[in-house]
Amino acid sequence: MTIAELEQRLLALEAEVQRLKAPPEPNKADPKWVLAHGGRFANDPDFEEVVRLGREYRKSLDRKRKQKPKARAKAR
Repeated sequence: MTIAELEQRLLALEAEVQRLKAPPEPNKADPKWVLAHGGRFANDPDFEEVVRLGREYRKSLDRKRKQKPKARAKAR
């Protein structure tokens, strides 16, 4: 492979990386695109497990916050 071919491949790779790093563009053709995906995980036991674990984690954070002793004010 020649240096010119390597340079072309490198430029193509750099362009692809930039495309992948760019934020996704909203689907302007269908402003209600999100509605098409509603219920995608209905009756999916793996998704239900993810939801349960997330809820459990958030509750554990609340418990830790409530148990944390309040700092006492220093006497002058």
